[in-house]
Amino acid sequence: MKKQNKKLKIAFVCIYSYPSICGVWSRVYSLSQMLIEKGHEVHVFSTNVIKGTDKESCDFEIHEKINIHRFKPYFSFGENLKFWNFFSQLKELNPDIIIAEVYRHPHTALALKVAKKLKKPIFLTTHAPFVEPELRSRLGNFLSNFYDKFYGRRTLSRFEKILTITKWELPFLQKIGIDKKKLVYIPNGIPKEFFTIKKKEGHGLLFLGRIAPVKNLETLIAAVAIVSKKYPLIELKLVGPAEQDYKEKLESMIKTLNLQNNIQFIPAIYDLKKKINMIDKSAIFILPSKREAMPQSLIETMARRKIVIASNNKGASEIINNKKSGFIFSTYNSERLAELLLFCLDKRNKSRLDKIREQAFLKSTNFKWKTIFEEFYKLFLKYAKK
Repeated sequence: MKKQNKKLKIAFVCIYSYPSICGVWSRVYSLSQMLIEKGHEVHVFSTNVIKGTDKESCDFEIHEKINIHRFKPYFSFGENLKFWNFFSQLKELNPDIIIAEVYRHPHTALALKVAKKLKKPIFLTTHAPFVEPELRSRLGNFLSNFYDKFYGRRTLSRFEKILTITKWELPFLQKIGIDKKKLVYIPNGIPKEFFTIKKKEGHGLLFLGRIAPVKNLETLIAAVAIVSKKYPLIELKLVGPAEQDYKEKLESMIKTLNLQNNIQFIPAIYDLKKKINMIDKSAIFILPSKREAMPQSLIETMARRKIVIASNNKGASEIINNKKSGFIFSTYNSERLAELLLFCLDKRNKSRLDKIREQAFLKSTNFKWKTIFEEFYKLFLKYAKK
């Protein structure tokens, strides 16, 4: 009879939790579910802020067997830099292992402090924060460079392992001075349902993600305006939680371009099967973001054999083999995006597009959560039982 693993207490520390929609929480949620299936107890420590809104969640709740402890930030610097104190609560929990999410964040350093106090192992998942300098403010670049130079190596060296979600961030970490042996590539994955639910043919265009400035949706809307001249009935669905000011800006642009009948905003979809159904209703998925670390929605739509078109950012470029498993266009170039959309909508190109869809699907199979989790779990058990 196979020996059962000891029930362990795991703590994730991340800035956002349910019901926020973001890549970091998506990863934490998926890993939590699989750890719970293995019989372990999972706790998440996060702020009480719901990302992209001015709303707050309750201080504690159990969501799908995940114990979520939330804390009100005492200081915020933008959307993704928040200071909050969970030291005593995490120390009292006394978990067997701590997993901190996102390099350079104050909660990561605090989680490290607790782990060393308790003499418990701690991992860091970096989440690829090494964006292009031109996408940051001057102050942002100064603070990032200052941290990397004076604190980065010293802080990172204190973690047992550093988990990277992409391969493109590895050179950045090595440049800081991190030993390759400490780095482990464990990307984000997608649930089995994306591969097991029967696929359906769809039509029209889809964007799935936050309606936020970083997603650069102006470029997509401008491209649709060009495409609509040839395909006046073309439909684009923008699906996700919206930052109200940005949504209003986009709605004004849509009205100016007379695209009210072509573009529809749809609220965030949390149910997995409903999300897959929404993807299946489309034929082409577009991700025009200014930056992406590892775009989850891109892999999900590839798994459903959709044509994917993305801007030339590091995250998308690592996943898409241009013109073979999808298409890459120069960020902000709405004319080029329109050309690609027109090519994909042309029925004469069906044979070539079918091959691209198949290559996209094959690429997506590398990101099945079941396979990725097994690698994570081996590493996890090695340190959690020390």
